[in-house]
Amino acid sequence: MVKTSGIIINQYPNQSYETIFNQKTGFFVRSDGETGKDPFWCSYGPELMDISITNMCDKGCSHCYKESVKAGNHLSVEDYEIILRQAADMKVLQIALGGGNPNQHPEFCEILRLTREDYNIIPSYTTNGRWLDDKILFATKKYCGAVAVSAYTPYTDLSLAVTKLLDHGIRTNIHFLLTSESVDTAISWLENPPALIKKINAIIFLNYKPIGRNPNQELLVRNAQRYSTFFQLAGKSYPFKVGFDSCSISGIARFMKTSPIFLERCEAGRFSMYVSEDNKMYPCSFMINKIEGIPVTDNNIQEAWRSHDTFVQFRITLQEPVCLDCAVHGICSGGCPVFPEVNICSYPLSRQLA
Repeated sequence: MVKTSGIIINQYPNQSYETIFNQKTGFFVRSDGETGKDPFWCSYGPELMDISITNMCDKGCSHCYKESVKAGNHLSVEDYEIILRQAADMKVLQIALGGGNPNQHPEFCEILRLTREDYNIIPSYTTNGRWLDDKILFATKKYCGAVAVSAYTPYTDLSLAVTKLLDHGIRTNIHFLLTSESVDTAISWLENPPALIKKINAIIFLNYKPIGRNPNQELLVRNAQRYSTFFQLAGKSYPFKVGFDSCSISGIARFMKTSPIFLERCEAGRFSMYVSEDNKMYPCSFMINKIEGIPVTDNNIQEAWRSHDTFVQFRITLQEPVCLDCAVHGICSGGCPVFPEVNICSYPLSRQLA
């Protein structure tokens, strides 16, 4: 690892590539070195870890994929630090804290401090917009790279939270759940951005998956009448950045004129992994009700990442040839293997994860 003024360069000579990460701005690039070919995965460990530190949330949203509740369980600080020690050894650059509503964890500020001060990993988190008191806002400003606020109707919590975060000088994003019902709202926000939206860093659109408290196939984006219009609008320039989760790659590849160099298909098990609040590992957070998680111990995360059958088989699935006659296959690579029904295309659902 090379570190200069907040810029971290991780070199992986065995795979002939390196990563460059600016801790201050969030700028990240993966350089393919002499091979001219992007690596399929990082054998050393994930670049990003998605960690649920609590399943507590007071909103009770009907679409919650985690089925979070007011009396949700917390990941202990002791268990979190076991993860942190191993993350630092694997050169993890960022940890995305989630839940539940992570800032409702009773030791949330200490978790932020540990991550940044003791282990030099940049934390970020996604909040439902509630429970952002002065102590949490101070710790967020001091330690975090960015905060995302979930956007759900009637958007009251969103507006209050974004205003509060921006007033404290915190880099603020919005996470917008894209469903067949919300596509029209997304289009209206892009056509005529509300004043508050113009001030944020980015809006990130998340592709709905039918899992959790109330799975509903009718909410799939592919059921919306104007999804192609949405993706075309998303490719334009705005006062804020526009981003997507990798689960949206099929729509991006089909409808957006974006250079493939800026796109990334599913990174689960390749460059990112998930740890649940009950301290179990998965390639992806949306797999928690589909497979058995791997319990975290004092020294097994890198071993599981490299050789546990769960991660190995998932990477094999991601490499299986599908949709080879599609014009954008080289970008999309078949889309999501966990929920192929979320893919916005007409190809058969041929790569369902077993």
